[in-house]
Amino acid sequence: MPKVKLDAKVPAFKAASTAGDEFSLADARGKTLVLYFYPKDATSGCTVEAQQFRDLADKFRRSGAVVLGVSRDSLKSHDKFREKESLPFHLLSDPEEKLCALFDVIHEKSLYGRKYMGIERSTFLIDGSGVLRREWRKVKVAGHAQEVLEAVRSLG
Repeated sequence: MPKVKLDAKVPAFKAASTAGDEFSLADARGKTLVLYFYPKDATSGCTVEAQQFRDLADKFRRSGAVVLGVSRDSLKSHDKFREKESLPFHLLSDPEEKLCALFDVIHEKSLYGRKYMGIERSTFLIDGSGVLRREWRKVKVAGHAQEVLEAVRSLG
């Protein structure tokens, strides 16, 4: 499977969305797309990250950007997470890790000395013509959503 590359077109993809249908890259044509990958719904770091994107949602929207969160969690889990945190944007479910593979975000992690494969917190900025313009890998949550917003604004 191909992987995304900076300043290149992102291959077409589809994923189940909390919007009630499949989201495809073509759905964002003409808009800036912010795809942020996170490890798990309702965990501390992932909740803070979602809240920061939520709190800036109007500014992203006014800048012409669509924000979508992506994890391996089910749509049912995503729906609960969206409701609990009042997220105004949709979440994509990727249990088969197809999007994760395309964006190369599954990496070895370690927790309490145990090694496992999991999502490395990452964000991707795709312009209105489907070209990957920025990527952030190994994201630290504090201030990240604001940094992404500034990058969105710099595209305009």
